[in-house]
Amino acid sequence: MTAVDAQADTVKAAASLPHSKSVPEEIWEKVVILLAMDATHKMAPTTDAAHPEMIYMKIPVGLLQCNCQIIGDPKTLEAIVIDPGDEVERILSMLGRYKLSVKAIISTHAHIDHVGGLAKLHMYTGAPVMMHGEDLPLYHGMEEQAAFIGMAAPELTEVDQVLKDGDTLPWGGFHASVIHTPGHTPGSVSLYMPKDCGRVKLAQPQLFAGDTLFAGSIGRTDLWGGSMEQIMESLREKLMQLPDDTLVHPGHGGSTTIGLEKEMNPFLK
Repeated sequence: MTAVDAQADTVKAAASLPHSKSVPEEIWEKVVILLAMDATHKMAPTTDAAHPEMIYMKIPVGLLQCNCQIIGDPKTLEAIVIDPGDEVERILSMLGRYKLSVKAIISTHAHIDHVGGLAKLHMYTGAPVMMHGEDLPLYHGMEEQAAFIGMAAPELTEVDQVLKDGDTLPWGGFHASVIHTPGHTPGSVSLYMPKDCGRVKLAQPQLFAGDTLFAGSIGRTDLWGGSMEQIMESLREKLMQLPDDTLVHPGHGGSTTIGLEKEMNPFLK
């Protein structure tokens, strides 16, 4: 099956999803397109897992099932939250399960499904909000994104730290490196945690890829500031240079590895 065939199948599947009759069909058609083009995968159920070396939780939130991801240190109980797109009460509940203190709230990019809960989570935790500077215009243009989806624009909060390529983000016994991966949006970033990750030694490297790389697909490039040329450069020159055993956690859907994507992803052939 080609990538085009897979995406066509995803459009059909998304179109058959149950939805409220109060949602106008022209709005639902836009939602279907977003679901299909963000990744060719089934929406993931809510999952969480505690590993000996770290606490990791993936919480698919909101209409487009953005993966909000929590990475915590089981010793210090410090954590970061990546892409709190919606359903902040659920996110807070999961943080409370492990008594985690949030040290940073990080947006991989400024699409509405990834930033919708930023303000509320910041209000409850006081943690600084971080985003790449090239996505700030997109972030502050939230009304246009909301109109495209057909939903109310979320409340915004100030961005406390502007990220740039090569930044190191420490928390607990961990650190992550910021990789600027433009293409899906101008300011898209991925976070990379090597095996030797500060005090903690990981079983394998970890990559939080936002909507740049999915299992078997890549991020769409036809929205505000998207570029196919840039995303392919980000993938080939940056992400595909990481170790093959790097575990990739995308912004939607299930996990994969760099090695598997090199072998199987039709966009990387």
